[in-house]
Amino acid sequence: MASKSVSTRITRRMVKSSGEDISATFTKHPVNLEKFKSKPKKKLAACSENSTLAPIVADPESEASAVTKRKAPSSKRAHITIESTEKETDSNPKTSKTMPPNWETMLNNVREMRKDSDAPVDTMGCHKCSDETESPPVIRYQALLALMLSSQTKDQVNHAAMLRLREHGCTVENILNTSDEELGKLIIPVGFWRNKVKYIKKTSEILKNQYNCDIPNTIEDMLKLPGVGPKMAHLCMKVAWGEVTGIGVDTHVHRIANRMGWVKTKTPEQTEKALESWLPFDLWNEVNHLLVGFGQQICRPINPQCSSCLNKTICPSSKAK
Repeated sequence: MASKSVSTRITRRMVKSSGEDISATFTKHPVNLEKFKSKPKKKLAACSENSTLAPIVADPESEASAVTKRKAPSSKRAHITIESTEKETDSNPKTSKTMPPNWETMLNNVREMRKDSDAPVDTMGCHKCSDETESPPVIRYQALLALMLSSQTKDQVNHAAMLRLREHGCTVENILNTSDEELGKLIIPVGFWRNKVKYIKKTSEILKNQYNCDIPNTIEDMLKLPGVGPKMAHLCMKVAWGEVTGIGVDTHVHRIANRMGWVKTKTPEQTEKALESWLPFDLWNEVNHLLVGFGQQICRPINPQCSSCLNKTICPSSKAK
């Protein structure tokens, strides 16, 4: 009965009308409201003294950007530019510039016009001046001398001078034992023969002392030799060592490359850099020989034979359009 009486009192108390004060009920059974309050968020950037975590370091660029945005608020959403961290590269690592129009067609047409290989450079060029019966170092030395003599000199004149040197004895030791006067008589009438005598003597002395009567096998060392420029060095590396290190640009290559619109340059050195910037590397080996012969026969310095040129309709310099 006591238990029933307690239950009855609780029931009656709970069903009392809403107008009756029931605060006594909550007084007897107080509720702890503190646990229902929202807990403060932890400050991620803070680090207690005893903490082992590394402090968070703010990005200076991010802070500067945030300050800038607070100083200049805008109703529009800020435009975000996403920049790629990867650099764009050309498929060919040795080329980068845009290729000129119709260059492949022009090159193929030059190949067609040169298919008979009957230009002076084909039979009397520097690659035809060495005595192939000699030892490899002597063959390379003769190729170098032929290139040194070739500057401002026609292939026919240069080839004849090399034949005289070979008959005299074209080795490092023998050239050093030859007087300047006699050496000059052997190479006349090549262009600037007096200067070339001096260059040949100085170069031969270097080859004897530093290269055991052979020639350098790098383009860097080749360019250090007296009287050897970029064109000679690149061609010598190709002829003597079979290595392509660049495009040899002489007056023919310089003139024709500008006429066909492949480059817009004023010097052979500029033409070399311009051609190497876009011409595929696998074509560097043949472009000098092709254009030199083409310049000797058709695209001549004076009175070019535009009417017989296969490029007459697409060459920007053609006089036969």
